[in-house]
Amino acid sequence: MSGCGCEMTARNARERTTLKWLLVINGLMFVAELTLGLIAQSTALIADSLDMLADAMVYALSLYAVGKGVALQVRSARLSGWLQISLALLVLFEVVRRFIQGSEPLSTLMMGVGLVALVANVFCLWLIARHRDGGVHMRASLIFSANDVIANIGVILSGALVWWLGSRYPDLIIGFIIAMVVLRGGVIILREAAREQACSASK
Repeated sequence: MSGCGCEMTARNARERTTLKWLLVINGLMFVAELTLGLIAQSTALIADSLDMLADAMVYALSLYAVGKGVALQVRSARLSGWLQISLALLVLFEVVRRFIQGSEPLSTLMMGVGLVALVANVFCLWLIARHRDGGVHMRASLIFSANDVIANIGVILSGALVWWLGSRYPDLIIGFIIAMVVLRGGVIILREAAREQACSASK
């Protein structure tokens, strides 16, 4: 039993270390992407920055849930899912607002920031992938990190299309797609949390 306890303690310590890294990286990238997204007038960058903010919140909640009971981990995952959904709706509102009011996205800045964010999120995905067999709070973190990589590729593609076509519409379209990816991720983790809660109740 003592050996089992030591193994659990070590696993919890590894999870905390990983989540701290993820929290710091996503927090810094949120500030950088939001600032540069506003300068670049890019809906895609702003969407990705809010995705980073949602993920930072998710990692903070997951960090709190490490080593706690299944019930708390489920509540943490459920709150994370609703945060994702809320921010996705906020991004959709921003897409509509910029579609109506107009914008002039800066393609080179979009691609540069998107590339930096992609490198950061690939590193985050590599870190969290080592905990894919962890609790629902860690699986939530894995889903969100994977969504981030997809969103970053979308930002880079958006910048390239804006430059190539000389149109703002690719930025709006990619911003919309990122919002839908984030929305889908939130729904998935809510389902995961419900499944985990049902499994726990049946034991």
